[in-house]
Amino acid sequence: MASNRAIYHVVPNADGKRWVVTIEQSDSFREEYDTKDEAVRAAKKMARLQEPSQVKVHKQDGNMEYESTYGDDPGRSPG
Repeated sequence: MASNRAIYHVVPNADGKRWVVTIEQSDSFREEYDTKDEAVRAAKKMARLQEPSQVKVHKQDGNMEYESTYGDDPGRSPG
């Protein structure tokens, strides 16, 4: 089921030295940060400005660490 929720991912970059914030299903948005904490803070700030939204934070190995949801889920159609 499709959702109107913006989903931000915080992941390590290719060489694992910086952290990247991307938006799911968007090839045009990408911001890099020196630390994971900076990337998480930026992603959460963006998510709060674009509710309903979600931030998915990944570990250094790429596996999911945790997620945070902001705002109510978009309404669902009966059926």
